[in-house]
Amino acid sequence: MEPKGATEGHTEGHMEGHTEGHTEGHAANLAQSAASKLSQMSERTKQLGSVIQDPERQKRIILVIVCVVLLLDNMLYMVIVPIIPDYLEGLQKAADQAQTIVAHNNFTNSTFSRTPKGNFDLQIGVLFASKAIVQLLVNPLSGTFIDRVGYDIPLCIGLSIMFLSTVIFAFADNYATLFLARSMQGLGSAFADTSGLALIADRYTEEKERSRALGIALAFISFGSLVAPPFGGVLYQFAGKRVPFVILACICLADGIMCLLVLKPFSNKERENMPVGTPIYKLMIDPYIAVVAGALTICNIPLAFLEPTIANWMEETMGASQWQVGMTWFPAFFPHVLGVFITVKLAAKYPHLQWFYGAIGMVFIGASSCTVPACKNFGQLMIPLCGICFGIAFVDTALLPTLAFLVDVRHVSVYGSVYAIADISYCLAYALGPVVAGQIVHDLGFVQLNLGMGLANVLYAPALLLLKNVTQMKPSYSERNMLLEDGPTGLYDTIKMEQREKKRKGLCTSVEENTFAQRSYSEEESSGGEFA
Repeated sequence: MEPKGATEGHTEGHMEGHTEGHTEGHAANLAQSAASKLSQMSERTKQLGSVIQDPERQKRIILVIVCVVLLLDNMLYMVIVPIIPDYLEGLQKAADQAQTIVAHNNFTNSTFSRTPKGNFDLQIGVLFASKAIVQLLVNPLSGTFIDRVGYDIPLCIGLSIMFLSTVIFAFADNYATLFLARSMQGLGSAFADTSGLALIADRYTEEKERSRALGIALAFISFGSLVAPPFGGVLYQFAGKRVPFVILACICLADGIMCLLVLKPFSNKERENMPVGTPIYKLMIDPYIAVVAGALTICNIPLAFLEPTIANWMEETMGASQWQVGMTWFPAFFPHVLGVFITVKLAAKYPHLQWFYGAIGMVFIGASSCTVPACKNFGQLMIPLCGICFGIAFVDTALLPTLAFLVDVRHVSVYGSVYAIADISYCLAYALGPVVAGQIVHDLGFVQLNLGMGLANVLYAPALLLLKNVTQMKPSYSERNMLLEDGPTGLYDTIKMEQREKKRKGLCTSVEENTFAQRSYSEEESSGGEFA
């Protein structure tokens, strides 16, 4: 029989050894499970990477990224409509009260006076227009920059600037800071919007796909513009000024991260092979592109001129309440989407009639604009506003793909500058709107403003007849693929060509084939010029 102390020591030693062994085994199991989870994560990451790099799926992801960019830009453009005038008026009242208190304490007459109503309206008009003015000035430079470096880097630059602009909007507490944020948004839009539309045109080379993709992008533009005022007004009233801008900033940040992961803009080593695009000034003097740009400007004038003036007119003539003013434009989103859908379907069946769809849209806009002053109540007013947005959908959806087609057949297939011209057309209308429209209403009247805008659209519609023969110049998709076998014509065509060459087991195109490709391309380009 063992002594009691020996038995206890033996038991304790056995328990300690058992505990240590159990702990070591548990740690080993944990390490093994962690290693297996890491390997699973790496496998999933590789699978995700392969999915992202798949050309078809990458096209769809890129379309989503660009649509979110356009949605954000237009939401930020319109979200300030119900917020900023009220916020600035609150700042003005606070300044008045502070100045009155100081004057009362000092027993002196205050020399401070409240900003007159006219000057206050001018300040708001300049603030609203500053985004479009900056965008208008920067677009010629951003278009050239996009043509030189590709579409992905400018898209990331634009998203970064838009994110900073939105954060500044959230925390701005005076007019100067709001003006800086609004101007920065114009700078970001000049890069993001132009490169986004150009990226869609470059990736979607088939005509049906391109029209559908640009149509989806236009639907997001419309949704952003029309849903932003109710979104901003409700959140401003119940949650304060910062909340809508913080939400938009978070969405912008998420879209920027997705852009970096999918496009990998700073790791692309094949960019030095990019062809040189046609200079923007040469595109501007192309008669076909000039006609399209003019149509895009004229068709957006009614929308740009009514947005800053219709609220006062509704209050004076209808006694409309604030919620009615805010909700006036919202129903117009649905006919806009319907117009995009109809135009995409018609363009797929009858692609040679793109000019005709644009002309119908301009006539529709003109007729709707002329009927706006005849409306007597809130419900009636929705009908012509829906008509204006329906017509704009026709014009934009028909003519934006036409710009890419014109570049394909008459110039080098690089799309930065041509979509910079489209952006300039929009910005011209929206830069003039807040500044010029109020003055026209003051001098001539609201009725004359609408009749003039309607007449301008109807009279410009026949000019689109000049685009009637564009489809005869346009090479078919099969011809484009044949040319791609011999030589690339655009940025992503170049990359596809190089990837295709790498897969051919070292087989290279002969000198004679390259000479034939260059000769055939130059002959096609010269024939396009002679036709013009």
